[in-house]
Amino acid sequence: MSEITDFDALRAAMAENSEQPEGPARNTRAEELLTAAEKLNIPLAVIEALGHQLKVYNYSSEKGKMFVPFARLLRMWDERPEDFDEYETHSLHWVFKWVSAGMLDQPHIPLASIEKWLGEMEHRYRLAGHSERAVRGAEHSVAAHVGDVARAERAYAAWLAADRDAMADCHACELHGQGWWQAERGRDAEALELWRPVLEGEYACAHEPHTALASSLVPLLRLGRLDEARACHLRGFRLVRAMESMRGAYADHVEFCALTGNEARGLELLAERPAYFTDDGQPRSRLDFMSVVALLMDRLTVLGLGDRQVPGPAGREWTARELAAHARGEALALAARFDERNGTAHVSERARARMARQPLVERLPLGVRSVRPAPPPAPAAPAVPVTGQPDLPALLAEARRLSDHLRPNAVEAWAAAAVAAEGAELDPRDRAEMADHEAMALGPEGTDLFERAAGLYSEAGDPGEALAARARGAYVRALAGDVDGAAVAVTGLYDEVLALYAADGTGIRQTASVVMSRARILTRRAHGGEGDGAVLAETEEAVREVLALVDGRTGEDVRLAARVAEAQAMLGELAGLAGDLETAAELLARGAAAFVAAGLPWFAVEYEARLASLAHHLGDMAEAERALRAALEHGGAHLEAPGRAQLHLQLAEVVGGRGEAVEAAQHALEAAHWADEAGESATLGAWARQQLGGFLLRQGRWAEAAEVLESALPDLTAQTHGDGAVVQTQWWLGDCLSELGEHRAAAERRLQAAEIARHWPEQHDHATLAHLAGESLGQAGLAAEADRAYARAGDLWRALGNTHGLIRSLRARAWLALRAEDGLGEARGLMAEAVRECEAAREAAPGEESRQQLVAELGHTHGQFGDLLARSAVEDAEDASVRDLFEEALAQVVQAVAVFASLGDSALHSRTGAELAAGRLEADLDRPDEAAARARAVLAAYDGHGVAVAGDGGGEAEAVRARRAEAEQLLRLLAERPG
Repeated sequence: MSEITDFDALRAAMAENSEQPEGPARNTRAEELLTAAEKLNIPLAVIEALGHQLKVYNYSSEKGKMFVPFARLLRMWDERPEDFDEYETHSLHWVFKWVSAGMLDQPHIPLASIEKWLGEMEHRYRLAGHSERAVRGAEHSVAAHVGDVARAERAYAAWLAADRDAMADCHACELHGQGWWQAERGRDAEALELWRPVLEGEYACAHEPHTALASSLVPLLRLGRLDEARACHLRGFRLVRAMESMRGAYADHVEFCALTGNEARGLELLAERPAYFTDDGQPRSRLDFMSVVALLMDRLTVLGLGDRQVPGPAGREWTARELAAHARGEALALAARFDERNGTAHVSERARARMARQPLVERLPLGVRSVRPAPPPAPAAPAVPVTGQPDLPALLAEARRLSDHLRPNAVEAWAAAAVAAEGAELDPRDRAEMADHEAMALGPEGTDLFERAAGLYSEAGDPGEALAARARGAYVRALAGDVDGAAVAVTGLYDEVLALYAADGTGIRQTASVVMSRARILTRRAHGGEGDGAVLAETEEAVREVLALVDGRTGEDVRLAARVAEAQAMLGELAGLAGDLETAAELLARGAAAFVAAGLPWFAVEYEARLASLAHHLGDMAEAERALRAALEHGGAHLEAPGRAQLHLQLAEVVGGRGEAVEAAQHALEAAHWADEAGESATLGAWARQQLGGFLLRQGRWAEAAEVLESALPDLTAQTHGDGAVVQTQWWLGDCLSELGEHRAAAERRLQAAEIARHWPEQHDHATLAHLAGESLGQAGLAAEADRAYARAGDLWRALGNTHGLIRSLRARAWLALRAEDGLGEARGLMAEAVRECEAAREAAPGEESRQQLVAELGHTHGQFGDLLARSAVEDAEDASVRDLFEEALAQVVQAVAVFASLGDSALHSRTGAELAAGRLEADLDRPDEAAARARAVLAAYDGHGVAVAGDGGGEAEAVRARRAEAEQLLRLLAERPG
């Protein structure tokens, strides 16, 4: 670290330190700079160094340190005000407000001292001629803090009534404070209306909209505006994450997680900021933080996770229950110190109320990966007493009713009956049905149980149901992979049941069950037969046997109606295997409709989903969308999490494909949520988050999209999702970060994506990403790295034959070169190369449209060449050298005018823009007549162009107005020149 020997070096060092991250390191450097300033023996240097120290303390966790430098500054002002320049005089009065707020945050400072300071502030502001607006705002803060509502309301009214002047807080900060009071008084809608300009970006400052976004979370939840609350959390947390001084706002985000079923994310937030548990430079924000820690830990304890290990103060391990007690004790102790100082109980009451808050929504999906903490397994239910079991007959009756009507929870009902029947004497029929349904629940592992059920059915005198149970066992054998063995087994059962049915030895329900099992097994074999015609024909015949047996004979029997519906859908599957997709879609739709008509919509879900895939393949996106929506509707609450996630994700793709990014984002959000619930966060969930990020990006919701995409990236792998998905995510994330002004991070993402795309056979994406990385690196001030990226892109564009990309990379490199000392020569050479490339490509253009595009590119290149030359002129250069550069620039711009003129009306705005640029250069070269002639030529070019073109959104008319205004301004400036 170089020694500071003069005032300029001190100022440069303070400016550099101001750009460093908030925290103790920056504060320590400010203290070192004050020591260096004192050695310069320049009063203003010490004043500025004290002001710098005060500022970095205020924007850190060590706010309590700012009183000492301020007291010294104030003493210096009282002794020698002439040592302060205009800026430092303003700053001294400005930070009165910081000190007032800072005193409130420190419980060891007596209330009487704070009131005295408030009077001092009012006195000094009056002497300096300032409005009392800032004073009344400070008084409001004091009154609100101690709970004096009447005084707070009076001060609030006086604050708003006083004139805004140079001492008033910025609009963003004032609106935040005003909205906070409205929310404190229970007026959430009024608070949000006050915050609206800040939340929408109309007003901003160093800490806004950060705090307004955080403060808005609970009011939005209370008003049921959940989508806005989610958006404010994602946007706001991104802003406060790296800012050490914003513990209070950070606490608001932890609280939001505790109140929305996002306890796991709340734990992640705590883990990111371990110092927040112990930093004591600002006790009031520590009180806020510990209060919400207690709230979150209580939520985990209620969920049965009190013994779970959680992040907490360093030095030991914590369970949620232990941390809840610790945080509550710390919060209440801090609150008691404030109340003792204030002489009221207000702070403790607020803290207790905050810690006692209950969730405002059971679960608010956020889109970022955060799985609900799983509660510990419930203890096993005590055995049901056998003797005198009064509920068993009712349980059996209910289970039989549910299974007869094919209700989704029939298997669970039989399981409950089986538990109740342990040790009880049951007839063979009851035991058969229990075994049968237990086998159904086990799936491929239930083969032996199906055989046991069959024996019990035979014992109960129902040979047909015994055959049906064995046929079900054969089908699960096919599901386990032994399709051929299953087919052999079911053939014998099929022959037996038909003979039994013909002899009136069993009913149609049992016979249909066996015939359907055979059809299912053969259909499974057909799926593995790769379109074998004989297999398909045999399978279709088996399915049609089901229809021949049952169709028209279902009556009120739901089971038989389900056989008809399933058989129709199976015919659709077979048509699809045969390549007749239109027929397949028609039959699947018929089967799904039959299930719905039978009162069994949950069975239609599978076939609507298949129909959606078929329709998608056929290009019928409207039918695909209808089928997906129907599947979600039919499944209702019975849909399991993986299926729900899949359907929402497919619907997001379809809806997004027709441009409905808002609804598509909602479906992608639901998909991500249900994938997390299904334990598929790293697979299906990553896909959903990737899509959600893309849809948010399309809406311009950059911060939300960035949070979601960053959450998706760790789970996206080339092996699982394909390297295309990884590249697209990095690309989108780079776009978001670029829009957010995080240019270095944007460059990193774009370079990472480019490195993957470098290995692809087609290199257009690689070239585009390298070019975008160059843009980001240039905006981040990394000129050398940007030049390398642009050069890489240029080589790729040349290899691809993309002249437009090549020319733009050369122009970008030229502008970068101009930044360097003595870089004009290189910049001029790169621009000249861009002109030559463009001219050569124009001559070799394969068609008129391509040629015209290259002519326009040539015009823009000449225009940029002229602009670059003009901007390269430095004010202290010799007049002759400046004039030469302006002449050279003018020549380039005149060429641009001529090139655009050759394109006629299609390049009118480009031509007039170049004409005005030439006019300004003529004026700089003291040629007023030529400059005026160019301005008048522009006005003449727009005669009759005053009406907006229909359908252009007013863009054409706005362009005409802008050009006319520029021309008229140039004429006015020329007319005002002396002589």
